Parts: sequence; structure tokens; C-alpha cells
Amino acid sequence: MSKNGNFTTEAEDKLIEDAFRDVLDGYLRSNHRKKVEIIERAFKFAKEAHKGIRRRSGEPYILHPIAVAKIASQEIGLGSTSICAALLHDVVEDTDYTVEDIEQNFGKKIAQLVEGLTKISGGIFGDKASAQAENFRKLLLTMSEDIRVVLIKMADRLHNMRTLGSMAPNKQYKIAGETLYIYAPLAHRLGLFQIKTELEDLSFKYEHPDAYHNISNKIEASEGKRTQIYDNFAAPVLARLDGMGLRYTAKARVKSVYSIWNKMETKHIPFEEVYDLYAARIVFECDDPALEKGICWQIYSAITDIYRLHPDRTRDWISNPKANGYQALHLTVMGPDGNWIEVQIRSRRMDEIAEKGFAAHWKYKVGEGDEESELNAWLHTIKDILDDPEPNALDFLDTLKLNLFASEIVVFTPKGELLTLPMNSTVLDVAFNLHTQMGCRCIAGKVNHRLVPLSHKLNSGDQVEVLTSQSQTPKPEWIDFLATAKGKTRLRSSLRKLQQPAVNAGRAIFEKFLKQNDIADDNVAITKVMGLFKASSREEFYYLLGNQEIVLNEYVVKTLRKQRSVTKRFIDKLLWRNPNASGDAGVAQNAASKRVSINTKETYVLKCDENGEGNFHLSDCCKPIPGDDVLGFINDDGEVVVHSLDCPKAAALKASFGSRILSTRWEVGDARFIATIRIEGIDRQGILHELISLISTHLSLDIRDLDIHADKEVFQCDLSVLVSDVAGVNSLCSKVRKISGVQKVTRL
Repeated sequence: MSKNGNFTTEAEDKLIEDAFRDVLDGYLRSNHRKKVEIIERAFKFAKEAHKGIRRRSGEPYILHPIAVAKIASQEIGLGSTSICAALLHDVVEDTDYTVEDIEQNFGKKIAQLVEGLTKISGGIFGDKASAQAENFRKLLLTMSEDIRVVLIKMADRLHNMRTLGSMAPNKQYKIAGETLYIYAPLAHRLGLFQIKTELEDLSFKYEHPDAYHNISNKIEASEGKRTQIYDNFAAPVLARLDGMGLRYTAKARVKSVYSIWNKMETKHIPFEEVYDLYAARIVFECDDPALEKGICWQIYSAITDIYRLHPDRTRDWISNPKANGYQALHLTVMGPDGNWIEVQIRSRRMDEIAEKGFAAHWKYKVGEGDEESELNAWLHTIKDILDDPEPNALDFLDTLKLNLFASEIVVFTPKGELLTLPMNSTVLDVAFNLHTQMGCRCIAGKVNHRLVPLSHKLNSGDQVEVLTSQSQTPKPEWIDFLATAKGKTRLRSSLRKLQQPAVNAGRAIFEKFLKQNDIADDNVAITKVMGLFKASSREEFYYLLGNQEIVLNEYVVKTLRKQRSVTKRFIDKLLWRNPNASGDAGVAQNAASKRVSINTKETYVLKCDENGEGNFHLSDCCKPIPGDDVLGFINDDGEVVVHSLDCPKAAALKASFGSRILSTRWEVGDARFIATIRIEGIDRQGILHELISLISTHLSLDIRDLDIHADKEVFQCDLSVLVSDVAGVNSLCSKVRKISGVQKVTRL
């Protein structure tokens, strides 16, 4: 066999056989019924189908499906049907075999799973569609019929992330961003805690390699200190638990690299001030689920007899499990060294469900339990979103992501029924959660028997009654009052139905207006007129027009005729189109896919000329400067817009328009950029003068904006200056911190 050709070497054949044997051995050690024959058949079928194909890393392709099958089996806990589907998951997409071939050889169930896992093209969002958004939609539609589809997809994504190093930088950004934006929250929602943590850490590693290695090194360096703190804390607790005659395991756990970085960023604190870095977990053995709750509280009582409890940090997830099935009792106590330490108390059953999510429920399944009802309720919500999808890919993903909420509250109906909702949910969320018509007719609510507006935010434990009126109709501004995906989806759907007559009328008015003034009805006209009236979508423009909130006059005609030739020439040039060709409404939307002037596979160099004019635009949302970790995005006008890697907008773009993402490198010479820092401190006479003197005289920086206000003894100042790079900002922050009275300096 050729070593460099398309055939595998003997060593590779052995590697493949060993990898498959590893999967099979793990399966044989599990509690699942032993269906070895069909797994071996699936392996042989996949191996033959992928024969001669290699991954980007150079290894035989079949090693990927084998690795996915291993994760699905040994890390998620799935059985033979899922192992077969994992082995076959790329066969239909990458080879000449069809879903019918899979069904003929392996039966309907495995074929359905493979079909759900097969990517598709085109879809519900039109020419501007994001293939990723459509893939998520298909995946979730299949998931609502069989949860195993998304569990295998998680295994597939995890292995792709583990082998991401062999991909091009722009692909790394796309895949890491998509993972952090959708897959990690989805893993959390399904209770796959270990997988969620690893997905977050791997995404972070590729997006911010320096920060990742910096935090990893600090965790490693502080290991001795952490071990000492845990040992000092654990000794009296373990002695007490031994005296109670419990069978248990106890261990220290450290926060993940990503969660530490997240806390440092959101709270603007250094690594050393992440106070819940220290945590302990106690997992006890209990054969009777009815006794678990009592044992958890006994352990809680034993710990609080020894250490002082943090009053606001107790979480009872046993009486009210999280929507992803998570159960545990959390408490935070002051350790003997003066460090706050979080303790998680779980039974072995709770621990498996916490780590493996809903897959572990099957092992403990006794009838239709509460957790499964929660999952079914959530799947129904997902189906709601899919039945009425957003016309825009980004909106669809945002709505979906909203449903993968991490922070939850629990509220009660007047009859005592329990509802699990995301943090910041309102009375209106409850109304839409109960029924679409109730949401549309909602006028107010009663929370704990007190009258409140429909925008009132709820707290855990509130009892909520929804008040309705037949004369009430849904309002567009209600979207700001909603925190649930179900609420937003149902409100938008109701508004569309109400606004449709006005939208139709507006479309007819616009078409008639163009015809009367002999202006072509194409993308150029609609785009220009939407800009004139600041409408965010065609539907909004047509609605405003049909509702007589705007009028089309002579100024609109002049604007369209004046701009027409310039705009049309620009678009023709952009698309390499014959200027004499007839207008095509779909072409401008497809500009990004036809543009070839920028090679997305190469690193795009960000440059400025001698006048400071760049070959890029800085995004308004995150305002990056040289030295920041950034990516480029090719917008609809063919321009490169630069975003910080951790910008929320960039995360959405990576998840939705991966093919337009660029890997970038700064080479901007002496160009200068605006950076804003926030200074907080104790007010005193002359502090502002000292601050301005330092910046303009000693550091020779140009001040572009200064906004300062004081409240009693405390002041806050937002200061914008021109700098050349991140090092300049860091130097400025360092020097400002030395001014007497300044407590905190952060870049905005």
C-alpha cells in the first residue's frame, strides 16, 4: 500500500482497528444490551464508504466517525443505535450512499438519526441564508422527534473542536465562534456539563490563545496553594461525614479556564480576585432515591455546624431541579483560611445526571419523571420557534440562543403549578408561556396578590396571576418586556398577522409609485428608500407606508434618480455583472458569495495609508484597536469590518455567516485610534486637573472626549483618547491607577 497515496498503510489499518476495538470494549462494559453484530457491520460499512479519504490533518477519515462513536458511547452514555448512527453520520453527506441505503442495511431508526445529522444547503432564509442556521434548524427539528440526534451532534462537534488545530485560522474562528454561541449553551441546556465545559475551553483556546495559556499557567502555579486550602477545609468535614457512616467521595474542583476568564472580564478583576475559584464536591452513595434529599440536608447541616454560611449563596436544586434535570444542593462557607469555598452535595445518581445530562436519565428511568416532563416542555418550545422561524438568520439564532438560558427562576401559577423561566422574565413572559391568546390579551398581572404592570420582572418563588382584556391587542414595544424565546416568537407571529394587511397595502403603494415614476423595481430602489426612512427591513418599510406613517414624495423620486446610476455601477462592478443586464432582485443579496477580491483562506492584513485611511472599518459595537484579538467580516458592500473576537455581535456573525469570516493581522503603521477608559475613585480637590495634566502633558495623548460626574464622595469619568495600540491603553491605565484617589481603571 502507498504511504502517501489514498490508501492506508498497515500501521494505519492497525490504528483504525484498535480505535474501533476501544469503542466496542467500552460498549461491552456498559449497561446497554449487547448488540455487537450491528455495530461491527456499521463500522465495516463506514470504513468501506470512507476508503481513501483523509482529514485535513492527514489521518484516515474513518478515525473521525470512530472517535464520535466513542464520545457518544463512553462520555454521553448512549447505546448501540447511537453508536451505529455516529459511525455512519458522514456517509450520506460525503459519499455516494443515500439515506435509503442506510435504511436498507441498518433499519429505519438508524437511518432517521443519520438523516438528522446530515447537513443540508439552501433553506428558509432566502439567498442571504446562513447554512449554519439552516443546519441548526434541521438538527433541532429532528431532535424534537429523537433527542439522540443532538447528543450525537454534540459528540461530533466535540471531536471537531479537539482536532481544530489542523484547520485554517478563519475556519478556527468560525467553528470556535459557532461552538461558543450555540453548541456550548445547547450542551448546558441538555445537562452535558463536562462537554459544555470542554467546548467552552477549546473555543476560548483558539480565540484567545495568549489569555488561555496565561490563565492555565496561573491555575497550575496556584495548585499547591489550592490543595493546601482544600485539605485544611476538608479535614474536619470528612471526619464528621465518616462519623455519620456515609459512603461518599469528596474532591476539590477548580473553575474552568473559560469561566475564570469570563468572570475576570465581566467583573473587571484580576485572576487573584476570582473568589469562587475554590470549590468542593461531595458525592454520596444511596440506593433509594427517596432518601437522597434527607441525606443532602444532613451533610449541609454537618458542614454549617463547622463553618460560617454565606447567607446569599445557598442553592436548592433538589426541591426545584433545573430545567436540564440538574439536581444538587449548593452552599458557600467561609473556610479556615478566610477563603469562600463553594460545596456541591449530590447523590451518585444526581452526579451522573449532572455530568452526562439526559442520557443518564435512561439508566435511572422509572416512568415519566419530572425531569423528562421538563425536557419535553422545552422541546415543545423549540418546536414553537421552528414552526414560526425568523426570516433573518441572525434573529433566528438569537431567538434560539435565548431559549438555551443558563440562569433560571421558578414561579407559580395561582393553582400552584410550577413554571421554570429565564432570569429577568416578566408577567408578559408568563402570559405567552401559558397561551398565545393570553399573551396577546394581557393588560397587567398580580404578583403575590399585588397589582403590577405586564413589564414587571419576576423573582424566584413569585406567584403570578395574568390579567387579560378582550380589547387588548399586542404592541411592537412589548418585545422589550420579554426574556423568553417562546414569548418573543409568539409576539412576533401575532404582530405579523395583525400588520399583514398594512404590509400588503404598503407594497402595492410602493410598486405603483415606482411604476408611475418609471423607476425599476429592484434591490437598489428598495435599499435606498429603506435607508431614507430608516426602516430595518422591507416589512417595516411597507408597514409604515401602508399605515400612512410615511409618504412617498418628489424628494424620494429625486433621491432615487440621482443615486441610481452611481449605485448601480457600484453593484455591477461588485458583482462583475454586465451593466446592461436586467435588474435581478436576488443578486445583490448574494454579493458576498460571488465576490472574489478577498481570499478568505488567507490572513487579511489590516493596513492604513499615509492619510490614515484603512482597508477596513472598525465596528461600532466593540471599537477594537491594534493589539486586540480581532477577526474580519465581509459585509454586504464588500467591505471588511473588524470586530473583537469576544464581541457578542462577532459571536453571532461567526455562528451565522462563517464563510464571510476572515483571519486578520494588524499592520497599521503610525495610525491612531480612539480608545475609551472608565476611571472610578474617591473625589477630591484637583483630581481632574491632575488627570488631564498626566494625559496631555506627560503622556502627550490627544483627548477626544471627557465625561465626568460625581455623586457625593465618588466620581466616575469616561475618557476617550487617541492611541496607537493596546499597549498604549494599558500604559495609560497603569499610570492613571497611581493617581491618589483612583480606585479602578478599565477600558470600555
